[in-house]
Amino acid sequence: MDWLTSFFVVFAAEVGDKSQLVCMALAVRYRALPVLVGAILAFLALNGLAVIFGAAISNWVPELALSIIVSLLFLLFGFHALTSTDSDETVDDKDLAVKSQQHILLSTFALITLAELGDKTQLAVVALSSQGSPLSVWVGASLGLAATTIMAVWAGRTILQRISLVLVHRISGALFIVLGLLAAYSAYLLVELGS
Repeated sequence: MDWLTSFFVVFAAEVGDKSQLVCMALAVRYRALPVLVGAILAFLALNGLAVIFGAAISNWVPELALSIIVSLLFLLFGFHALTSTDSDETVDDKDLAVKSQQHILLSTFALITLAELGDKTQLAVVALSSQGSPLSVWVGASLGLAATTIMAVWAGRTILQRISLVLVHRISGALFIVLGLLAAYSAYLLVELGS
């Protein structure tokens, strides 16, 4: 079940995020397949690093502290998404510095890696893997990011023409707040069981 939770958390966090907008902009300018492959490879590598880090943290930090940290992270992500506006996540032409068609895959890989390092989705994967099965979290998070990448490359422009980015941020923000409250409740139960 860790993979399903990871999928939905990462999917909700990534919809409308800067890396999805980068994929969308690159796909408009260049062939879709290299953009898709480059982005997915970047996400697989980044999720691998996040899961390794999260699993290592789970061995050093007590379960109660992890539950509190996860709860706070999710609540912060939720409030950030609820208060963000369309102008918070813009992509300039200078962000799309792709030299030639032959380098689209590598350029996409590099752009996504730089855009996602330390991003809320990577932090969410660290948090989830500290509390669940690392392999399951990696699979779910990678599938979630692949799904948002496919959506950005093939249908992102159509969706954003019909649904405002602000609404997308509000929905993902509400989901993060619910998950944060559930993690806080889990921390509360740990305190109650410990007393």
